[in-house]
Amino acid sequence: MKTVSILGSTGSVGRSTVDLLQHHKEEYRVNVLTAMSNAGLLAEQADALNARKVVIGDVSLFNELSSLLAHTDIEVDAGRAAIIRSAAEPADWIMAAIVGMAGLEPILAAIGQGTCVAIANKEPLVAAGPMVIEAARKSGATLLPVDSEHNAVFQVFEKDNVSAIERIVLTASGGPFRTWSKEQMDAATPEQAVAHPNWSMGAKISVDSATMMNKALEVIEASYLFDMPPEKIDVLVHPQSVIHSMVEYADGSFLAQLGAPDMRTPITNALGWPKRIATSGQKLDLATLKRLDFEALDTKKFPAVDMARACLKAGPASCIVFNAANEIAVQAFLDREIGFSAIIEVVQALLDKTTQPDVSGLAEIIAFDQSVRDDTTDYINHRLSSGRGRVGS
Repeated sequence: MKTVSILGSTGSVGRSTVDLLQHHKEEYRVNVLTAMSNAGLLAEQADALNARKVVIGDVSLFNELSSLLAHTDIEVDAGRAAIIRSAAEPADWIMAAIVGMAGLEPILAAIGQGTCVAIANKEPLVAAGPMVIEAARKSGATLLPVDSEHNAVFQVFEKDNVSAIERIVLTASGGPFRTWSKEQMDAATPEQAVAHPNWSMGAKISVDSATMMNKALEVIEASYLFDMPPEKIDVLVHPQSVIHSMVEYADGSFLAQLGAPDMRTPITNALGWPKRIATSGQKLDLATLKRLDFEALDTKKFPAVDMARACLKAGPASCIVFNAANEIAVQAFLDREIGFSAIIEVVQALLDKTTQPDVSGLAEIIAFDQSVRDDTTDYINHRLSSGRGRVGS
């Protein structure tokens, strides 16, 4: 049996991973499950999977979690440091699904043991891609992308034929506002932004899909994961979300991965790698597909992808600003402090105003990331105090 750990087991990716493990109980043994604050679901998952250990990030929930698992011999721990320590505990396969930059240190701890690490959150790679890739090289860890787009590329990327690769094509559903006018988008509510037409995701990533920021972050992530320059990574709108991404080769061939819009497909691929195992998710029925549509990305309405390419060219510090400012701006939008179109305005403003130092060490990255978050919060508060909080870009 393979041992597995899930960092962030109560989020959307974590829940899908737990679902898969429940269908493969005889093949995998669960070592550690972690969550930030959902003690009830964490206890339920640990009990169902007979996990060895659980860790809750919010230390105030330690007693509640311990009480919920008192009838078991499951070890209980709490706190951010405990999550990082648990990420470094031996396991054959680790799902890194902690949302946002909070996942960076746990990912590095997991990579340090030289195992298979499935990466489901974009932000650590976006903000510290060179460090993450170098850590994997040093430890011998295998990085398995779980984002549906990067997992698709991973499946059709011929490592022995890199010189023949013309470009990577990341597909995008277009999100809930693909057909909306700029004026309609300016007035969009959080409820409308999180109503993704194809995927069931958390609030933050759903808003990123609506702004196309998720695709921008994926361009940066793909550049690091596959060692490709930004000019060889394109984005194509594909509303059906059936082709998850493609690689174009010099001979004119496009290799594409197709599947149902269900995160359990890429998670299953990563969990079973290098073998292929059965999924508990949806299966694609090709006979029912009537059409596959493709559109060029409207970069005037959705400028985030061009911004990401500029950040890659500018250097790692720009990518940190891009990611950190977006996280703060998205939360401000969800809290109804700023309008939808202001998200991109805030990110661009921080890119324009922030002096970008040479950041290479972990402490430097974390400190710079936090300073950008503080500056972004100050910028948004200034917007609010000047009466511009609900104004779009």
